[in-house]
Amino acid sequence: MKSRHPVLTALCAGLLAALAATAFAATGTTTTNHEASKLATTYTTFAGSETNSEALVKGLSGGTSITLETVTPATSSGGASSTTTTTFQPATGKLGYGEVNITLALAKDELAALGITAPTSAEIEAALNGGTITLADGSTQTMQGVLALRAQGEGWGQIANTLGFKLGDVVSASKTDHSQAGADHGRSGNAVAAANRPERPVHPDHPQRPDVPQRPDIPDHAGRPGGH
Repeated sequence: MKSRHPVLTALCAGLLAALAATAFAATGTTTTNHEASKLATTYTTFAGSETNSEALVKGLSGGTSITLETVTPATSSGGASSTTTTTFQPATGKLGYGEVNITLALAKDELAALGITAPTSAEIEAALNGGTITLADGSTQTMQGVLALRAQGEGWGQIANTLGFKLGDVVSASKTDHSQAGADHGRSGNAVAAANRPERPVHPDHPQRPDVPQRPDIPDHAGRPGGH
């Protein structure tokens, strides 16, 4: 049976469609914000601050410019700290959140392998886009750049191999907020400790017990007299 109010029916249908679209958009935004917030929290220590980690996640996922700040404490009492700002454009376009995690995990592990666990903004840029950094001993190290390698067409597994890691191990370590380089260092340290442990003394063999002489055979009793 046809509706007696076609205009009202059309308005209701349009309203329902608009509500559905709004609900879908809100759900998608909530999910996106949750993933971005989770990643930013995971890499806050690596990035140096919550603001820096949020800037990294936003810039890598959106393919937009990233601005990081490094605060250098005062070198003397009464002196003022200084802030250095580094701005760069990711070498790749937009990345999915899974790719953002892989990118930051690889950059974190590569720097950790060089003994850098609290990198400056410039060192993070070099680990991502490539560049030269100065190590604690004054020597320099050229970084190939995770994003630079990706821009050249390398797959994530290939990039991990190029940097000396296994992708699966790196991703697994990122979920526990530990670097694969640190895990490898821990395993090697345990192996060294085990190798340096003194060997257990060898206990002397117990002397063998002397053979027990065999008992002589008991002679058969002679039959009783008058016995049958």
